Amino acid sequence: MEKIIYALWDADADQLLAGLAERLPDETSNLRVNLQDEDVAAGKGLIQSRGDALPNALVQLWLPSANPIFRSETDNVIAEYCASFHAWLIAESAIIPNEKHPPRLGKRTEGFSQMAFLTLPEKLDWQQWRAIWRDYHTRIAIDTQSNFEYIQNLVVEPLTEDAPPYIAIVEECFPVEALTNPLVFFDAVADQEKFEKNLATMMDSVGRFIDPGTIDVFPSSQYDLS
Repeated sequence: MEKIIYALWDADADQLLAGLAERLPDETSNLRVNLQDEDVAAGKGLIQSRGDALPNALVQLWLPSANPIFRSETDNVIAEYCASFHAWLIAESAIIPNEKHPPRLGKRTEGFSQMAFLTLPEKLDWQQWRAIWRDYHTRIAIDTQSNFEYIQNLVVEPLTEDAPPYIAIVEECFPVEALTNPLVFFDAVADQEKFEKNLATMMDSVGRFIDPGTIDVFPSSQYDLS
């Protein structure tokens, strides 16, 4: 089985939720849709952009093979729900499975899901970047935030021509209050000292493997559809 993440531009959110699952091939599994919608609009302060327009929806799924001859039917279905899309082959690592607020089939998951699209900084080669992100930063992300789901999606390769140069796509679920309250986001409710410590630790860590202005980030509503 192989995981694919599709990023959709100008997607019809209602139609995705209503009809996508039934249109995809029978062998599709673990279908998840992430939407930039009104439920996360308050979190506009969390948005970061490399400069290009951000997708307004993601589709995550597993197929027996991401080979083009076996993926073409899925690509064609996805194309019907948006103006354009890109896709990446993914190696998934479930750092924190969502056991606190487990997804309910077809329903919006509790809180919100922050999607972060990482690119390779000029100061590092891929091996250096991977070692810092996976071997060092993972523990920081667990210890300094209120995330109750944390999925690291390592990009194996782009599956569409001219796809944005992402090397990882991170999904983290947070309490809804974290959309607007940094103390909730950094797991430091009513504790300013802990907030400042966690924030400083996080900023120091991300500065090691992320160059400012080179990543895309947005909050989303998460729906598991299979």
